[in-house]
Amino acid sequence: MKIKELKDIVRTSLPAEDKQILSEAFVAEPKQYKLMTEMQSPGSKQSHFELYENYIKSFNQISARLDTADRSQSNSNFSDFRSLKIGEVYNQNAAYLHELYFANISDLQSEISMDSLSYMRLARDFGTFENWQRDFMACCSASRCGWAMTYYSFWLQRYVNCVIDLHSLEVPAGSYPVLIMDVWQHAYYRDYLRDVKTYTVAMMKEINWEVVENRIEKAEKIAQVLR
Repeated sequence: MKIKELKDIVRTSLPAEDKQILSEAFVAEPKQYKLMTEMQSPGSKQSHFELYENYIKSFNQISARLDTADRSQSNSNFSDFRSLKIGEVYNQNAAYLHELYFANISDLQSEISMDSLSYMRLARDFGTFENWQRDFMACCSASRCGWAMTYYSFWLQRYVNCVIDLHSLEVPAGSYPVLIMDVWQHAYYRDYLRDVKTYTVAMMKEINWEVVENRIEKAEKIAQVLR
């Protein structure tokens, strides 16, 4: 849906005196991904892409509605503005996390060399690369409908694993994501039932380390600027 169409939807629901031109709404477009993995069924992939596109659609609709939200009535107990801002972050994170996840899985030639920046940084900050693997997999199992993330902490100045519940709970401030794993039930239940550990192992066998390497390089450059 184009931003003009979204603005028209909002405009038709407003009083005549408030039907102003909407000009500041954010708009996102879904990206295309081709997952080569056979570790997920075609049905699972299709369902996943549809969810991703719906999050973007919801984000765009919320963004358009925020252009005309009554900020004068905003309060912490109940207000349309508060609800919209919470929904904005929820759907924004949902879309972005899915994009990161789609990009860093499904590499059928997955391999990581011991002299790569990815291997050296994770081994440095977790003691060994194997320690990072165990910790990351534990995060995957610990998430309550959500995500596991390896990120660079600009505060700690090191790489850390974390658990994100839903799309917007327990997201650490000052973080730059370098590896994302989707562990919502919809990501694995169709193919693995309740066995999130087997799903996690399958996805980790096909991590796209080139993508992860590029993200780590960017994180390091940003960290240098911030120091």
